[in-house]
Amino acid sequence: TVRADSQTGPADMVIVNGRIWTGVEPIAGPEKEPLATALAIKDSKIIAVGGDAEIRNQVGPSTQVIDANRRRVIPGMTDSHVHMIGGGLQLGRLNLREVKSKEEFIKAVAEAAKKRKPGEWILGGRWSVESWAESASPKKDWIDSVTRTVPVLLWRMDGHQALVNSVALQLTGITDYTPKDPAGGEIERDRYTMAPTGILKESAIDWVERIVPKPSAAELDEALLRAIKLANSFGITSVHDMSEPNHLEPFQRAHRSGALTIRVTSYLSVEDWTAHVNDVQRFPIHDELLRVAGCKGYMDGSLGSRTAYMHEPYADASTDSKYPRGQLTAFANPPETFQNRINKLDEAGLQSAVHAIGDEGIHLLLNAYETVSKNGRKDSRHRVEHAQHLRVEDIPRFAKLGVVASMQPYHKADDARYAEKALGSARLGGSYAFRQLVDAGALVVFGSDFPVVTLDPFAGIHSAVTAKTLTGEVWLKDHSLTTAEALRSYTVWPQKAIHREDQLGTLEAGKLADIAILSEDPLSVPADNLATIRAWKTILGGKIVHSSE
Repeated sequence: TVRADSQTGPADMVIVNGRIWTGVEPIAGPEKEPLATALAIKDSKIIAVGGDAEIRNQVGPSTQVIDANRRRVIPGMTDSHVHMIGGGLQLGRLNLREVKSKEEFIKAVAEAAKKRKPGEWILGGRWSVESWAESASPKKDWIDSVTRTVPVLLWRMDGHQALVNSVALQLTGITDYTPKDPAGGEIERDRYTMAPTGILKESAIDWVERIVPKPSAAELDEALLRAIKLANSFGITSVHDMSEPNHLEPFQRAHRSGALTIRVTSYLSVEDWTAHVNDVQRFPIHDELLRVAGCKGYMDGSLGSRTAYMHEPYADASTDSKYPRGQLTAFANPPETFQNRINKLDEAGLQSAVHAIGDEGIHLLLNAYETVSKNGRKDSRHRVEHAQHLRVEDIPRFAKLGVVASMQPYHKADDARYAEKALGSARLGGSYAFRQLVDAGALVVFGSDFPVVTLDPFAGIHSAVTAKTLTGEVWLKDHSLTTAEALRSYTVWPQKAIHREDQLGTLEAGKLADIAILSEDPLSVPADNLATIRAWKTILGGKIVHSSE
C-alpha cells in the first residue's frame, strides 16, 4: 500500500475489487497480475493505492464506493494529437469515410445537396479511395450535376487534399487561367485541357476556406461539447489539441462553465510563430485543466496525397508530376526563417509541435531541433507530429535530442493499403517505426488525429500491437509494440511529453485522480479483441465524467 503523506479524513471516493495497472515502472511481477486491487481519492487526488481491506479503511459516511467487479483499472488515457473542435464540427457534417465507390460518393453528396438552400455550403468529407475497386481520385465532374446551386468543400481523409465543385471554384476565383499554384500547394489540373479538376492540395485549400462562412460561437461550443463527450466515453481524460486560434475561446468558455471534463494542452496552429509567442505566454488560463504549451506548424503534407516530403521520389510518381518528392510547406521555407521560429519558441520556454510525415521533412526538422538544442534550454521536449516515415539512421536522433515522437498507430492500419505502392518496399524500414523508436529510447506518444480517424484509443492499440490493416492483413509486424507499451503510449508517456509526469500518467498517491475503468482487460484478452474494449467508467479529478450505465 502506498499512501500520500498528507492524508487526513475519509476518502471522497474509493475503487475496490479492481485489477489496477498503475503504469509505474518497473513492475514487480507479471503485468497481467495486478499488485493492487483498490485505491482511494480525496480532493481530486489519489491518496492511497493497495488492497481492498486497507483501502476500505478510508471509507466514511459520505464516501462514494465503486465496485469495479474485477475490471481493469488504468490511468486516464491521453490522445496526444487531436483536433477537438474540428472533430466536433465534423460529427455534424457530411461524412464520406465509409463510402465504397464513385456511385456511393455521388449519391451521398446529392442527398446532402437536397437538404441545402441555394448558396449554402456542403462541408465535411474525410473520403479515401484507396480501398475502392476503382481507386481513381474524385473530380468536380462527379458532383457538379448534383450540386448546381450549392458550393462544396470535401476534405480527403487526411485533410491535405480536398474536392471542390465548380460553384466553389467560381466563388474562389480559381479558373483555367489562374496563373500558378500557391506556395506549398497545388491546384490539380487536367493534363490535356489544364482546367482545374476540383482537387486542391495543401495551401491551395486555404483559398477556398477563406470564403467559407465561419462557425458561430454557439456552433463552436456545441462542437467542443460533442467531442468531449465522445472522448470521455473512450476513457480519455486528457488531450494534446492542435488548436486554431479561434478555438481557444470555446475552451475557456467550457472551462468557466464547468463543462470542460477533459484536460487540454493546446498547441496553437499558426504559421508565424514569432507573432504569437506573447499571445501564448499571456493566455489567461493556465491551470490543471487548460493550458497552451506551444505552437503547431507544418513541414509537409501527407502520404496519401503524395505531399509528404521524401528524400527520393515516390515510387508511383507519374512522369509529369509537378512534385514527385512531395513538398515542403511555406512554413518550412526559407530555412533561416524556419530555424528562427524554432529558436524563438524555445527561448520563450514553449514547445514546438511540427507536423512532419516524409523522411526528408522529418530529417530537416530534426536538424532544426539539433541546432536549437546546442544553444537553447535543456529538456525542451519539442515534438515531431506523425513521424511516419523515417530514415533509419534518424531513429536514434529522437532519444539523443530528447525529441518526442507523437504518432498515430491507426494511421498505419489505414495507410497500409497504399504505403508500399507509394514508397516501395525498400523504404519501409523506418515507416511507422514504433518498436524501433521505443527500443532506441525515444519518448513515443500515441493519438488519433481525430477527425482524420476514430478517437477510439483501443483502435490505435489494436493496430500498434497486432500490425493488422483495415483489410485484416498483417503488415510490418516487427514494428509492433506489446500491449503494455501501447498502453504507456496512451497514458504514462504523454504526460511526460508535456512535462506533467509529476501530476499525471500513473496511478500513484499524490497524483491527480484521472482514471479509466475498462469493460475488458487489455492485458489478458486476445490481441484481436483489443479494439472492442470501452470505458466502463471515466473519472477526472475524482469525479465520474462517463459511465456506460
